[in-house]
Amino acid sequence: MAGDRFSYNLDSTLETVDRAEQTASRIASENGFDEDEVMQIAMAVREAAVNAVLHGNAYDPEKKIELKFERTTRDLVITIRDQGRGMDLARIPDPLAPENLLKTSGRGIFLIRSFMDDVEIHPSSTGTEIKLIKHVHGMAEGGKEASQ
Repeated sequence: MAGDRFSYNLDSTLETVDRAEQTASRIASENGFDEDEVMQIAMAVREAAVNAVLHGNAYDPEKKIELKFERTTRDLVITIRDQGRGMDLARIPDPLAPENLLKTSGRGIFLIRSFMDDVEIHPSSTGTEIKLIKHVHGMAEGGKEASQ
């Protein structure tokens, strides 16, 4: 799949979150990632899609989520963009701070960064774009690219 790109425009619904997670799982699996990495990639995409639908687009039916998958020779790159007002990265709370340890939300970005090799967040007044990058290495059985 090296060099391939797929792009989807999705509604701002919880069904979008499920579809994004399922698509990420399928594409990661097809690209030779092991079972744990497939789960990590799928969960990172799910968290990013939840943020896009809930915080970015606020479930607005007029706003869409753009979901892109690109396989380069070295990486699987997943980009999720909402059409919200953007976000202030400085206001993201630290989920490991003592005052936040018992909170039931606020761990999405933390989890995304834990699961992926690189994460880029680009807020703007017309939406937030998050780029999730997972590196691939070597060749697996059957000629599929595999991660380490």
